[in-house]
Amino acid sequence: MVAYEHLTDRRPNVSADDLLAGFRPSERFGEVSFDTYRPDPNQPSQQQAVDALKAFGASINSAGGSGGGGFFSRLFGGGSQAPATKNGIYLDGGFGVGKTHLLASLWHMAEGPKAFGTFVEYTNLVGAMSFRKTVDALSGYKLVCIDEFELDDPGDTVLISRLMRELSDAGVKIAATSNTLPGSLGEGRFAASDFKREIQVLADQFDVLRVDGEDFRHRGLPSAPAPVTEIEFDATVQERFGGLGAVSVDNFSDLIEHLSHVHPSRYRQFIEGLEGIAWRNVETITEQAVALRFVVLADRLYDKDLPIISSGVPFDEVFTAEMMEGGYQKKYFRAVSRLTALARQGLTGEDA
Repeated sequence: MVAYEHLTDRRPNVSADDLLAGFRPSERFGEVSFDTYRPDPNQPSQQQAVDALKAFGASINSAGGSGGGGFFSRLFGGGSQAPATKNGIYLDGGFGVGKTHLLASLWHMAEGPKAFGTFVEYTNLVGAMSFRKTVDALSGYKLVCIDEFELDDPGDTVLISRLMRELSDAGVKIAATSNTLPGSLGEGRFAASDFKREIQVLADQFDVLRVDGEDFRHRGLPSAPAPVTEIEFDATVQERFGGLGAVSVDNFSDLIEHLSHVHPSRYRQFIEGLEGIAWRNVETITEQAVALRFVVLADRLYDKDLPIISSGVPFDEVFTAEMMEGGYQKKYFRAVSRLTALARQGLTGEDA
């Protein structure tokens, strides 16, 4: 029998070990491999990316220890050693070309301790654990995978520049995906020109691979399904989710307020055990900080493939027009696309 509960009642207490254990591909990419990736024959860069990542993974598996040969020894020369390739690989390309699939495939291929998470999850990890404890924990890994790499503000720029430098010095291999070339990170969000040194340090860590393909921004966002009316809400939730286990039902405004009391690093555990999401009276978010926090929740819901039923405004109106056209538009477009897919799944049963 379905068990209804409220996300607003949840405040997960998560240990550092539990946080680190969550740094792995989501269920959506839990069993992918390079063999299950289907390169577009009209986009040769996709097959080139597969080949390069396979070679990168082989180099990780053949290396001793945690990767060997620190960043500064490579930078200033290692005696008679042959010049090393860069310690990181960076996939640049639009949405929907399979970059996360490729990154998860590399993670599955690599042997030894490793981590996989989004850029925001790593910055949140530092916020939850402290910078030094995060460096100490990740320095023992052979591979750190960073999905959806982006710089949101000057603090992130300095933080991640230092984190990459210290992990590279420890010999950790780094693989990242993004929709922005390393040297252009931060553009449109803050005065990136004031942080050229830090951004260049980041760019210097990576060999960049372009993955071409049709960008969903050129196709336009899919139309969000019409929300149910408030009169229909309870009956629709029962009809669609009645055969599931735990389902959360919340007033949207209460949930948005509650998110300010749950650290984003805990959002994976925040939705743990749920099989469906139901929100009453979804409304447009008008504050940027609130919107960015909600984007993180949308990503975690999509990772868990949780269907959504909602009343109120459709998800293509959950962010203001100014947000959808501003410096964080890539985040908001991604969130709207993912929420729309989950809403369609909730109402029709279509896969997200």
